[in-house]
Amino acid sequence: MGGVPGSKIVQFEMGNLSGEFPYEVHLQVDEACQIRHSALEAARISINRRLLKDVGRMNFHFRVRVYPHHVLRENKQATGAGADRVSEGMRLSFGKAIGTAARVSIGQPIFSIFTTEQYTDKAKDALRNGSHKLPSPSRVIITSLEKTQ
Repeated sequence: MGGVPGSKIVQFEMGNLSGEFPYEVHLQVDEACQIRHSALEAARISINRRLLKDVGRMNFHFRVRVYPHHVLRENKQATGAGADRVSEGMRLSFGKAIGTAARVSIGQPIFSIFTTEQYTDKAKDALRNGSHKLPSPSRVIITSLEKTQ
């Protein structure tokens, strides 16, 4: 295959990594799809920037829950005058690696934010804003991690 291109995702965990937070807000997809590493990074930047502005660095733990393992390939076609004489068509059409993608299934969480109750609405809004950068329709789920006695 040659080489696998590097992932554009810079960080997988942001915010306060050592804090204990009672609520988890996560973004899950409604359709099975492939999400390219560039789309994941764009959504991550959007969500993280919004959280830093609205919530503050010490009041959340943000995690990217998927990794782009799947290698995307493209069989480049020649264009222009005389391309039909140069091009091989679909013969030996394995293609060159152009990027990676994360394969996700229905209901799989993509991003998670751990935070306190007062910031759940801000976290939900940040995830909704970041979901516009993803190819699949998605929904935001809030769960409580507190243990009941």
